[in-house]
Amino acid sequence: MKTVKISLNSIDKVKSFVNEITKFDYDFDLVSGRYVIDAKSIMGIFSLDLSKAIDLNIHATDAALDEILEVLKPYLI
Repeated sequence: MKTVKISLNSIDKVKSFVNEITKFDYDFDLVSGRYVIDAKSIMGIFSLDLSKAIDLNIHATDAALDEILEVLKPYLI
């Protein structure tokens, strides 16, 4: 598992983020305070405070991490 900080401060960013990560067969969790939600859930993401940075937990193999991080570059802080 790898944890990175991301920013999803607009509706368009949320939509494109979900579209990008749903292409992968791995689990992604967003952690904001005491809330942990499935990062592939648009409704779940909108329940978070998007004005702050959010932790993204990536549950993927080491081999896939490089490709995933490349796709996530526009969202990383």
